[in-house]
Amino acid sequence: MSRRPPPRRSPARRPRRGRRQQRDDMQLLVVGVAAVAAISLMIMVVNWLIAHWWVLLAAALVLLLGGLGWWQHRTRRAQWQQARARALRYGLAQLDALTHHQFEHAIRDLMHRDGCANAVQVGGRGDLGADVKATDPYGRRWVIQCKHRRAGNRGAAVGTPALQVLNGTGRPVHQADVVVLVTNGRITQPGRAFARQQRLHLVDRHVLAQWAAGSRPLWELLGAVPPPRRPTARS
Repeated sequence: MSRRPPPRRSPARRPRRGRRQQRDDMQLLVVGVAAVAAISLMIMVVNWLIAHWWVLLAAALVLLLGGLGWWQHRTRRAQWQQARARALRYGLAQLDALTHHQFEHAIRDLMHRDGCANAVQVGGRGDLGADVKATDPYGRRWVIQCKHRRAGNRGAAVGTPALQVLNGTGRPVHQADVVVLVTNGRITQPGRAFARQQRLHLVDRHVLAQWAAGSRPLWELLGAVPPPRRPTARS
């Protein structure tokens, strides 16, 4: 029998560099060229600035004057806002003409006038009885519920149900030291009795008129407010 010659093996092919590898190499080359160009440009700029040092001095002077002007403008604006807040006054007719939302903002602004820098209006859906929150200069946390009546004293009187809601959330939920209800209208006698029992503070139309049109802070117009949490220059 004749033997068949063994099959010939094809010569091994050299692996070819794929297009992806070539693309990566090209990207590296571009990045390298860009980095060299950036470094060269930076060196040129630094050398130019060293030779022209007065440009750096002029730029620094311009920045210094600009920063000083900005700081002075900001300081004057803050002083003007503080003076405006201290001069804030409301008459009852003005408060009666507000919407309920505007009334909440007016109470917030009055607390800010009294020195509560963080006074904020939080009233709205789901506010859990709190329309305004603030911390006074003595460290006491205030929670205020606002009840606005467009008809003033002729509007519906604020009764016990509203005070019960405030009492149920003011201290347990909002962690308030002073819980207040403010209205430009009337408060029922049962509501007043409930407020006394639960240590709630009431600001009716009469107290509101004194507070909004005067310059005394609210805690000086209310009786039996809690003692300060921290000593201050005013204590």
